[in-house]
Amino acid sequence: MTSAPSLADREIGKLLELHPKGFDLKLDRIVRLLADLGAPQDRLAPVIHIAGTNGKGSTTAFCRAILEAAGKAAHVHTSPHLVDWHERYRIGRAGGRGELVSDEALAEAIRRVASANADRPITVFELLTAVTFLLFSENPADAVLLEVGLGGRFDATNVIGKPAVSVVTSISLDHQSFLGDTVEQIAAEKAGIFKRGAPVVIGPQTSTGALDVLCTQAQRTGAQVHVYGQDFLAYEEHGRLVFQDERGLLDLPMPRLAGRHQIGNAATAIAALRAAGFDPSQAAIEAGLTRVEWPGRLQRVTSGRLFDLCVPGSELWLDGGHNPGAGTVVAEALADMEDRVQRPLFLITGMLNTKEPVGFFEAFAGMARHVFTVPIRSSDSGLSADELADAASEAGLEAEPCDSVEEAIRLVSTGWQSSPAPRFLVCGSLYLVGEVLRESGLAPR
Repeated sequence: MTSAPSLADREIGKLLELHPKGFDLKLDRIVRLLADLGAPQDRLAPVIHIAGTNGKGSTTAFCRAILEAAGKAAHVHTSPHLVDWHERYRIGRAGGRGELVSDEALAEAIRRVASANADRPITVFELLTAVTFLLFSENPADAVLLEVGLGGRFDATNVIGKPAVSVVTSISLDHQSFLGDTVEQIAAEKAGIFKRGAPVVIGPQTSTGALDVLCTQAQRTGAQVHVYGQDFLAYEEHGRLVFQDERGLLDLPMPRLAGRHQIGNAATAIAALRAAGFDPSQAAIEAGLTRVEWPGRLQRVTSGRLFDLCVPGSELWLDGGHNPGAGTVVAEALADMEDRVQRPLFLITGMLNTKEPVGFFEAFAGMARHVFTVPIRSSDSGLSADELADAASEAGLEAEPCDSVEEAIRLVSTGWQSSPAPRFLVCGSLYLVGEVLRESGLAPR
């Protein structure tokens, strides 16, 4: 039985009826709206502003976990959500552990923002970003972790006058229709969050062209620039994470989040917190790395109806990565798992029609035994299962469409007798991952 919509859901439903849900990258509308609301973006705790194609959510999660381990109150804005709109707004609390915004508080903030905007043209994302600033300005905190929605230069979050630090994580091709057709063009858009005099932290980059653009743009602001691989770095040694910067070495536990790419994300978070002036203790960093949570990114599911349908002994993983860069790091993480147990890998994939599926699938060539493609029922912008299967085939994978994640799992599990049991990866879209989390009773909290 479907539960009744929350108060906030009802208010957001009203916004969606009046305003477009997509992106229209301009700042004039939100600047005007925030002025009418009394400029809440100017009354925030120190802001760590985080952009990037891949890794910005994980870097945000590491920052939050370390700050909370240090007893700091950290407000956190992320997007999109997986299951519920409330996930986008985490309210920091004194002494550490924050909590998702209450339904009543979110609904009231939405009403106030909608009333201030009246009927003027604006996007829903801009309205909900204004809600972020309103909520965060009216609750005391030590820090604000502000994740960019799309791009950087014209993203609705880019109204912060001088952040404590601007961070850019890994850049790869994504959202080309908005940001440009090359990683250099995309990097220039991300670098739009750099502000004069505010320190900049640049995370690991696979493209030297993107790195050059980011460094050039940062230097033009006169900011102190901290670049991964030059000013700080991290690596695994004897099962530990070693972080190094100009202050020396830290011997730390490996991150709780799966995948070798999380080493770079953890290092970026540590560098960002130091550049922002928080200087967390080694004990807080250690605790943060081992407590960090980031649902839907190489998340292992061990309960729920879908897990129960799997062959006994199987593994069920979720990852919402949806571009070629994300495909590469997820494939690497799964290859590392095969060093322990070489399980047959089955991909269950759904994807939006704005993505580039062939490049995503190519990362799994020679690795995935079979791909099942499924529709995304929570979005009207999904690729059909047939189209997605064709893309997987073009990438050299054996693929077939089916109706649902459940059907795909049943097709493999029915009659399975081989050993070891399979590894399932549900991937390609945060919308699809959200559907699985909802069905499994694992909505983020």
